Amino acid sequence: EIFTKGQFTNGISSHTQADGSDLKTYLDTLFEVLNTDYNQRKNLPAFLSAFPYVNGGLFKGDKHYAPNFTRRSRQVLIESGELDWSAINPDIFGSMIQAVITPEHRGGLGMHYTSVPNIMKVIEPLFLTELYEEFEAGKYDPRRLHKLLERIGKIKIFDPACGSGNFLIIAYKELRLLEIKILQQLQTLQKVATGFEPKQLELIPKAQLTLAASYQQTLFSRIELYNFYGIELDDFAHEVAILSLWLAQHQMNMRFKEAFGTGNPTLPLQAGGNIVQGNATRIDWEKVCPKKEGDEIYILGNPPYLGSSMQSSEQKIDLAIVCNEFENYKNLDYIACWFVKGASYISICNAQLALVSTNSICQGEQVGLLWPFIFNKNLEVSFAHQSFKWTNNAKSKAAVIVVVIGLRNLSNKGKYLMNDNVRQAVKNINPYLTSGASAFLFRRSTPLSNLPIMVKGNYATDDGNLILNTEEEKNNIIELYPESKSLIKKYIGSQEFINNIERWCLWIDDDQLTLAESIKPIKERIEAVSEFRSKSKAPSTSEKTNVGHRFIQIQSEPKAGLVVPSVSSERRKYIPVGFVDHETVVNAQCLIVYEPEPYIFSIITSRIHMVWVRAVAGRLKSDYRYSSALCFYCFPFPPISKTQKEELELHVYKIIDERQKDSEKTLAQLYDPEKMPDGLREAHHQLDLAVERCYRSKPFESDEERLEYLFKLYEQMIAAEKDKDSLFKTELKIKKGKK
Repeated sequence: EIFTKGQFTNGISSHTQADGSDLKTYLDTLFEVLNTDYNQRKNLPAFLSAFPYVNGGLFKGDKHYAPNFTRRSRQVLIESGELDWSAINPDIFGSMIQAVITPEHRGGLGMHYTSVPNIMKVIEPLFLTELYEEFEAGKYDPRRLHKLLERIGKIKIFDPACGSGNFLIIAYKELRLLEIKILQQLQTLQKVATGFEPKQLELIPKAQLTLAASYQQTLFSRIELYNFYGIELDDFAHEVAILSLWLAQHQMNMRFKEAFGTGNPTLPLQAGGNIVQGNATRIDWEKVCPKKEGDEIYILGNPPYLGSSMQSSEQKIDLAIVCNEFENYKNLDYIACWFVKGASYISICNAQLALVSTNSICQGEQVGLLWPFIFNKNLEVSFAHQSFKWTNNAKSKAAVIVVVIGLRNLSNKGKYLMNDNVRQAVKNINPYLTSGASAFLFRRSTPLSNLPIMVKGNYATDDGNLILNTEEEKNNIIELYPESKSLIKKYIGSQEFINNIERWCLWIDDDQLTLAESIKPIKERIEAVSEFRSKSKAPSTSEKTNVGHRFIQIQSEPKAGLVVPSVSSERRKYIPVGFVDHETVVNAQCLIVYEPEPYIFSIITSRIHMVWVRAVAGRLKSDYRYSSALCFYCFPFPPISKTQKEELELHVYKIIDERQKDSEKTLAQLYDPEKMPDGLREAHHQLDLAVERCYRSKPFESDEERLEYLFKLYEQMIAAEKDKDSLFKTELKIKKGKK
């Protein structure tokens, strides 16, 4: 109903040649007509004069000419026009645009289309649910309903990474739908008050009926596109966002007209939203969406993620500009720019923010880098959707693990955690998106608790030349050169350890170099390592050219130790850990505690430690990335007695015994949550109980309670550590003073 039915397509069919030769001229003429006000049109044929005055950004600036058409392309245009375009919605439109744009645009310039259900995960808890609650609470009070109408007409929605406009479109549509419901309810109240609908009389207080009868309804929409703001880097996506908002406005005008018989006209087009083309990390957001006293502003969106290793040189500069005051800001994801600028924008004003983000900014090192800044702005997490897979219906769709985080100024209002569509009211949401106190973990180089040192395995940096990938490779060398046996050791990383893959490596001490070079295949490998390292641009690699017989970074000579895979599947209830002997070289895909007391095994593989890991570890997609600096060194574990250690060791041996009963199975198979042997499962359960008794005698009732207890203990231990350090410094000053 923008044009009369079939007007555009029928005009092409009826007034252009079948071979398409004059279609270019027809369209160029028609576009001039669409941009000409009615009172300025002269000497036009009736079929052109009948077209409405459109206005709009398409006609601004330089004139754009239509392409040349052929018979086939003219026919395609007519066939397209015969489709039912009235049914278009952001799902279809966004998907269509994403399919058209080149893959490099899809990934890099904000063109990812977002499905409506996922957008609702952002806008409902951000503002829509609260508006509907207000509607229900004031359903029979005309004053409250009118006040709500005025409120939603003034709300500002701002997406500082708006892409082709999906978030703005859905926010606009949902506010218009609520507006229609409010006006319909006011009409109902008036009908009841004047006796047209007596059935509802008993529901409404008499005072409200009297008030309802006195109100005169003005049936027009108060929600204007100029209250919708956006920033988009890509010029094409920026234009699509403006067009999308116009389409949404027209659709809602039709809904309004359907409900009330009247409505705002769509044409000529007015302002299509305040969508600015530019780099959101460089633009002053307040110039795009000015803050005025009394404003109610909601910032939302799905900004680009991009971890530190994936950022372009330009994006690294963006991050430096926004976050240069942060320590180690280079380790932040690119999306941190939006959280930093958003937190500064909403601080001390009537504004809130909700962004879709990769879950990495709530894990590992990034928590300590980013979140102190946010909380120092007197902000809090108002709601959060915990990790879930973000997908859509578009062609070549993206699928990543994300969270949705809502931020607001400190408030007494409720806070909610969402997981699998279950909403849980909580007292506080910490930066790890769990309930509990807002503690920050910072990387440590030594354990907070009385735990041993844990290091990464060894780095070869050898282009594979020091590694023997098969038993056949190893045996071929030993059969020809039996003396080489002393130079070969078992070699494991995460994959080898968990999946029982057998590999070996050359481990050559300096005093064995002469022997190694006397063995031809080993000498050739050493030379290949030296050549590979000599070509490296990294000084730390090229300077080790002359020691091609050695791993480039050796944490320790091989000795017995406790191995922890650095990456483990999120499906597992426990990270599989285990002991290795002094004949095994552990690579950098694992962490290792050399020559530990056996009870350390019980701590790392316990349920309470896994609760901690799930909260604080970094992730590789959705898998755990175990680190000594955060997972192990920050883990709060109380001092325990010799008797407690002995009890824990008994449980460790029981687990090892249960594994031996299924020795033909790999650790991946044994720790598959659906196939874990009953005996092993029970052994772990008993170990879990024994480890938790080290904390307190009363059993924990839930993982949430475990995590809250751990964070409180962590804070206490950090405070005690600071006090001890302060006392030590004071004593040192006193001693120096006496001297």
